Amino acid sequence: MWEAINNFLVAVDDKVWGVPLMVLIIAGGVLLTSRLGLLQVRRLPLALKWMFKNEEEGDGEISSFAALCTALSATIGTGNIVGVATAVCAGGPGALFWMIVAAFFGMATKYSEGLLAVKYRVVAEDGHSLGGPFYYIEKGMGAKWKWLGKIFAFFGVCVGLFGIGTFSQVNGISSAVQNFFDPDKTNCINIPFLGQYSVAVVVSSLILAFCVAAILIGGVKRIAAVSQIIVPFMAVIYIIFSVALIICNITEIPNAIVTVVTAAFNPKAVTGGVVGSMIVAMQKGVARGIFSNEAGLGSAPIAAAAAQTKEPVRQGLVSMTGTFIDTILICTMTGLSIVLTGAWQVEGIEGVQVTTYAFQHGLPLPAKFTAFVLMLCLVFFAFTTILGWDYYSERCLEYLTNGHKTKIIVYRWLYIFAVFIGPYMTVSAVWTIADIFNGLMAIPNMIALFALSGVVAKETKAFFKAEKHKM
Repeated sequence: MWEAINNFLVAVDDKVWGVPLMVLIIAGGVLLTSRLGLLQVRRLPLALKWMFKNEEEGDGEISSFAALCTALSATIGTGNIVGVATAVCAGGPGALFWMIVAAFFGMATKYSEGLLAVKYRVVAEDGHSLGGPFYYIEKGMGAKWKWLGKIFAFFGVCVGLFGIGTFSQVNGISSAVQNFFDPDKTNCINIPFLGQYSVAVVVSSLILAFCVAAILIGGVKRIAAVSQIIVPFMAVIYIIFSVALIICNITEIPNAIVTVVTAAFNPKAVTGGVVGSMIVAMQKGVARGIFSNEAGLGSAPIAAAAAQTKEPVRQGLVSMTGTFIDTILICTMTGLSIVLTGAWQVEGIEGVQVTTYAFQHGLPLPAKFTAFVLMLCLVFFAFTTILGWDYYSERCLEYLTNGHKTKIIVYRWLYIFAVFIGPYMTVSAVWTIADIFNGLMAIPNMIALFALSGVVAKETKAFFKAEKHKM
């Protein structure tokens, strides 16, 4: 039965993440890049500066940096460690190339999402902010398109509960904990209707569910407070170890780059026919890239709408740095580590085991120590992603139910329950379900970005013209 379900999910995933959706997302990024005049290159230094410089005035619940950290908490997760490994193993090293290409154009997409989120957000008298694709669809495209905003919000709830927010993250955490503490599954207990599982998995799921519940009850401000501490700290640690690995293998960098570029256009030349066509490499790279940085997905603007700012363009630039940090920096480092060490060619390992192999064989440190650091990074990255996606999906539900508090509270507890049962879902089914909902969520958002690209260009031009006159 499970095999039949998996086969069905894979078939649906292939349809959703087919060439049309990839073309839609990349084309949207290309269009916005063109209309904004390579803004992601020209304005990146300014964006990085404003990332740490919060505005003192403006509506919103949290600072721009807190909004960015909330968005990053939802993006820097298993996609950076497990997702990259999955993409490179399934699509070859060329998947990394397409991941970077998608992220480059995705920076323009993420900028546009952040700008539109602030421009069309709704701020209540109590300072409570609500915004995102559902509002820029309804208010930007017109009330007659409200049904499209509803569709986005519905898929947003599903992505949070069944996709990125719960199962895939919890599965990544439990796998990492088990691989470190009980790799041979020597300490197992039998769980009724589910089978035998390592004690490490059961204990970690209980602790995780408790911690998630404790934070989610505090709302966006508590989520933002936790994210502002964990996200920068763990990201810096992961980047330090990744840079150290690359430096230790610096002589292999040229060959690794050649391998990645060659495999992007001719995978068989690198893999010897083990991995299929350029389309497969592109599909895996783009899909995992979107899963990781969420550019085009429409999730990050939900957090951006809560930022304490009065300038949509400014928040758009801050939002854009999320894609740069998440994919251009962190995912690229993970992918290079896997290619440099040949981890993607090792048989019998998958997911987090691939990245763990790369770190253990690429760093002159005790294998147990590097495995522990990687496990710690994965656990905290995935933990903050769980928090961020609860916020996203609750905001989507708030839009769908016109702010019905009882339904939102019930959903929150369902979300916590999904976190608790996440470790007992099969790996392949988990990632496939997440991919499907990702793709479905991206469609209405990308339609809105195409329709409102003129608004984005006009707002951007007017803002920088005014800034020039101030100088």
